[in-house]
Amino acid sequence: MQTWHYLDNSATTPLCEEAKSAMLEAMEVFGNPSSLHGAGQEASRLLARARACVANALGISSPMPGELIFTSCGTEASNTALLGTLLSGKHLAGRRVITTDCEHPSVENVMRRLEHEGFEVVRIGAPRGVLDTDAALAALEIPTALVSLMMVNNETGARFDVERVFRAAKQKNPATFTHCDAVQGFLKVPFTAASLGAELITVSGHKIHAPKGVGALYIKPALVRSHAISPYLIGGGQEAGLRSGTENMVGICGFGAAAARGAAAFAADTAHMQALRDRLESALTGTEVRVNRPAGAAAPHILNLTLPDIKSQTMLNYLSEQGICVSSGSACSAHGGKTSPSLLSFGLSPHEADCSLRVSFSARNTAEDVDALVAALSAGVSRLVRMRGKR
Repeated sequence: MQTWHYLDNSATTPLCEEAKSAMLEAMEVFGNPSSLHGAGQEASRLLARARACVANALGISSPMPGELIFTSCGTEASNTALLGTLLSGKHLAGRRVITTDCEHPSVENVMRRLEHEGFEVVRIGAPRGVLDTDAALAALEIPTALVSLMMVNNETGARFDVERVFRAAKQKNPATFTHCDAVQGFLKVPFTAASLGAELITVSGHKIHAPKGVGALYIKPALVRSHAISPYLIGGGQEAGLRSGTENMVGICGFGAAAARGAAAFAADTAHMQALRDRLESALTGTEVRVNRPAGAAAPHILNLTLPDIKSQTMLNYLSEQGICVSSGSACSAHGGKTSPSLLSFGLSPHEADCSLRVSFSARNTAEDVDALVAALSAGVSRLVRMRGKR
């Protein structure tokens, strides 16, 4: 197996040892956690332990039934939050939804579906990575069913001031639902479910060194009690009746262990990632590679770069040959061949967006990874510009 300088941690992260150990333990506990016999109850205890770990990482000491439900991924969690509230037809404050113009496809594509269902969707801009909170607050003057805002942009690392908008939404109309896609912020920036102020919060396991195939949705207990959210998947009534289907015990236990590790090491991990990000930015200062640093707050683990008239896919291929993994800032495959809405919202031109790379760190990265990337970028730019000049 090849050794990589892996710098694409916003796409997925390697498993931590704690997650591996918990998953191996769960593999030996084969009972169905819904079964009433001993084997089932043994599995149920593991499930409860994992749920408590993820809840604790969100600042919840003792989760109530339905307050934190496990899903197959962050996409399912966001779909459940948005469609489970809006298409249920219960408790709606209007037929209007407020979001940003740079959401992850798991939210943006739901918004497009809602438009087909007759909802008005208002998309708020975030120029240079700063959410236009004035526009968001002005939009709240019209009755609004739901506000869904991402915490950290997955391509630029911009950290949006979502708390202010969520507070204003609930003050304006307590019936307005509030949802936050916190996938890129979970265990990267400091927050709790209470401090965030969203009634629905999406998190994902494989972005925090847990396995793929498991996510979670925080649901404020008041929504559970009032049955304001309908299940996205129906069947046997697992997860307090809010997400049917036998739980993925191996994945969930890995998620719980990774969340516990991440919460315990939060300060050290985030400081380490920020130091690596700053090292990269400093090394690129004065070069032909431009750093797209958000004008406002930013998460510690993401840095977006624009190359000098070199398409990102061309540089990705070159870097991969050098054993370095980063991702395309334009993420064309995720947007049906279109230029990234996130980078256009940030203020890049379509051409600049198509020449952009995203570098994203985890606590496992080292200064060697950064230095290898800097050297490879320098060599790659020289080589690719020279090749272009020969055409």
